[in-house]
Amino acid sequence: MPHDPKDASDKAQHWHEPAGMKKAGLGEFKKQPTPYDAWMESEGIPVFRDIGISKVQNLPLFPWKRLGGKGHFIQLYGTETKWGCYVVEVPPGGALNPEKHMFEKVCLVIEGRGSTEVWQDGDTRKHVFEWQKGSMFSIPMNARHRLVNATSGGALVLCGTTAPNVLNMINNVDAVFDNPFVFRDRFSGGDDFFKPKDDIESDPVRGLAMRRTNFIPDVINCELPLDNRRSVGYRRVEPFMTNNQFYFWIGQHENGRYSKAHAHTSAAILICLKGKGYTYSWPERCGPTPWKDGHANEVRRLDYEPVGMVTAAPGGSRWYHQHFSVSKDDFRLTAWFGPHNPGRDPGAPGEKHTDYTAIDLDKGGTAIPYYMEDPYLRREYEQTLIRNGVECRMDPKWYDKATAPTNMKDVV
Repeated sequence: MPHDPKDASDKAQHWHEPAGMKKAGLGEFKKQPTPYDAWMESEGIPVFRDIGISKVQNLPLFPWKRLGGKGHFIQLYGTETKWGCYVVEVPPGGALNPEKHMFEKVCLVIEGRGSTEVWQDGDTRKHVFEWQKGSMFSIPMNARHRLVNATSGGALVLCGTTAPNVLNMINNVDAVFDNPFVFRDRFSGGDDFFKPKDDIESDPVRGLAMRRTNFIPDVINCELPLDNRRSVGYRRVEPFMTNNQFYFWIGQHENGRYSKAHAHTSAAILICLKGKGYTYSWPERCGPTPWKDGHANEVRRLDYEPVGMVTAAPGGSRWYHQHFSVSKDDFRLTAWFGPHNPGRDPGAPGEKHTDYTAIDLDKGGTAIPYYMEDPYLRREYEQTLIRNGVECRMDPKWYDKATAPTNMKDVV
């Protein structure tokens, strides 16, 4: 945050040009809080910061005056300034306070059952839709809304927002939370606005499966189209909600199988919806075989279950990350990126890009084929499945370059 030279509390020191060949400045300094950091602190609830958490249900909840419930901010490493997250409890038999804001918000119901009311300033009626555990929906930009708990027990909701992007740019809380502009292009007011839509179309950037809907009743059990890019039998869809820039997808690895490692920059957070698993992350500079090459101390691991979450790239440059299904259930995840989706990589509009995280390392991408990965991973995975009583469904042929399939469509 910029210093105000008129602030008497700021102990200003006269600046002198460096002598000779010395460089100006301190060289080392502490990162300053952003406007979003300052806003989180002003809300009076704590911020959880780490590479992840095994399940967000374990986070302690604190009274949140503005929302009228209890909550906890979550800012996993690598998401700073990129997008925001929090978990909030809707009071038993009650509701959160109505709110509106100039940032996008997606909501995943962790526990409970209830409804959401949405309306625009000047509307004569409210749009109401019901939700349950596993429901996912988006609040249209700057629309007024209220979450209502339909039970006498707690209702817990995980929310992802673009609040850091907006607050850090505008640096004015009132402009974000008390702005009169109405986004009619974000909220048409149609009776079917929050009616689930199941049609699958091709996304216009990468040609992957996309579902254009503002509400999904059950992301834990909804059908997913075959994708095959991360592992054999991998299924995936990209929901597109309320004309958002907030990007996310839902994917599922079959039990007894695991994803190829792949590298990209920070922003993505993996959230477990079903099954159990673990994720390994390590800096790309450590190479595809960090254990073999003596870099095991730089590898980060998190074991998680519903609703646990882990950062794919904790920060800095690109990181490899790899996801392992270890339960008898299939391993279903949702990945939240905020507005930093793969189609936003640097480059001029129209410049050719590749789906590099799905292209093998020896073919110009960042995905590590099984025959190039660190041998430690396969040994540990097989031992883990034995302990869990789960059959390993990884074909030994995939670990041999001579017999590994060149196209997942060739795998039966």
